[in-house]
Amino acid sequence: MATSRKLAVAGALMAGTMLFTACSGNSKGTTEIKDSSADFGFQQSGLPIVKDTLTVKFSGTKTALAPDYNTMSLVQQWEKDTNVHIEWQNLPETVFKEKKNLILASGDLPDAFFNSGLTDAEIATYSASGTLIPLEGLIEKNAPNLSKLLTDRPDIKAAITSSDGHIYSLPSIEELGLVQFPNEMAINTAWLDKLGIPMPKTVNELHDALLAFKNRDASGTGKTIPLSFMPGSWCGDIVDLIAALGGVPDNMDHRIVQDGKVIYTATQDGYKKALQTLHQWYQEGLIDPESFSQDDKAYLAKGKAGTENLGSFAWWEIKEMVGADRASDYKLLPVLEGVDGKRRASQSNNQEIARGAFAVTRADKYPAATIRWADHLYDPIQSAQANWGPIGETLQKDPATGLLTQIPAPAGTSEGERRQKVAPGGPKANTAENFKNVVAPEPRAAERQKTVQENYKPFAANDGYPPVPLSNEEIQQISTIESDAATIVKQSTAKWIVSGGIENEWDGYVSQLKNIGVDKMVEVYQQAYDRYKSNS
Repeated sequence: MATSRKLAVAGALMAGTMLFTACSGNSKGTTEIKDSSADFGFQQSGLPIVKDTLTVKFSGTKTALAPDYNTMSLVQQWEKDTNVHIEWQNLPETVFKEKKNLILASGDLPDAFFNSGLTDAEIATYSASGTLIPLEGLIEKNAPNLSKLLTDRPDIKAAITSSDGHIYSLPSIEELGLVQFPNEMAINTAWLDKLGIPMPKTVNELHDALLAFKNRDASGTGKTIPLSFMPGSWCGDIVDLIAALGGVPDNMDHRIVQDGKVIYTATQDGYKKALQTLHQWYQEGLIDPESFSQDDKAYLAKGKAGTENLGSFAWWEIKEMVGADRASDYKLLPVLEGVDGKRRASQSNNQEIARGAFAVTRADKYPAATIRWADHLYDPIQSAQANWGPIGETLQKDPATGLLTQIPAPAGTSEGERRQKVAPGGPKANTAENFKNVVAPEPRAAERQKTVQENYKPFAANDGYPPVPLSNEEIQQISTIESDAATIVKQSTAKWIVSGGIENEWDGYVSQLKNIGVDKMVEVYQQAYDRYKSNS
């Protein structure tokens, strides 16, 4: 089939054997891959999944604070329930990002990827090569929880089905309506009160407040940081500040939808205007110089420094950034009135139905047992625990409602930090229905739901790009363009805010992006968007 090898499934699990037909160029052949789950006493229903302990190897990502997964009490319980032991080779996201292509290209593949960290482009590439295997037949025969979910929710099935009709990765779902506006900006109201400054409502008032923090050394340390952030972070960026200064909403992909039109924000005149002003702010000492180099760990530590010296920041949650003891000193900024008098909230492309939570490789000799293990996590109770941690440790049953509710985190620990240490994530489905019938939103999530509904959604200035499955051809057309463009934009943005020069360099920068194919990338995303809307 042209120059790439295609993988198709001929039947599902039949008589313990999966049949794969692969073709490369003009040669064709059939390879039988034996499923040896039965050798360990595989059971198609009930628990344990196998009678004799079965060991499989998983690779993928884990959060920065997560311990060895085999020390997690929930993972230990899963092993007791299923009789499946996992050899975990999961790595911090930044490390895995560097190593995953080596892992995928090696002869020593894991059996599956958990929290896979695989992009749509990588899933397309490695499914075409046969490294990742199709899962729909296995799901139909061995995954009753997931099968029911995909039948009840065709939108979820559509979101995880590739253009060739196969499913190569399983979803992670959390339908709380929270991820669309993650870059919340907070300000030190204790300092505002101390200096006699009201809560800023316009971007110019924010500038003046930050300038007062700097000039009057609000921290009293001589090291006051008026504003810190993390460009490109999913929840630590100043996209709403860019919208207020330049009139163009933004997100980490620099890809938004307005009135049905896909727009690449980083080539818009409003983006240029915002960076010009941010350079002025930088020259005035209002922006933390480390904003362009710090990682999550350093950024979150900054808010908890020995002496409180942080004036404002962008992050998902105040308490996670500054700690419980200081949280009362900060409040969320409203969506600021911009230089043109309009209030704009930037909507991200973060999806509540995320692909890539779990994928199985051709190295797996026990795909039936592996999928049954993953399906166990789609049980609503298990999905809740995978997301927030184990019952009795982080969750408890409310006798009045019957719902699982959050046990407050110990003093000095944020819910977010605790969650990273006890909840492994992976394939799970915490649907809107389950939040009504199984698990209550944790208190911070319920509070955030209210904040999003009242403070952000009314001022949404764009739509997020929906979970459109691109075809393999579309992915091949844009993957290199998108990666190269992201690098150019990130480097240029940092340079212009810190050192200036945008006035003389902007036209060349836009030309460079056009030359590498940004217009083609937008065209591909537009045609995929139009196709998705016509089918939805």
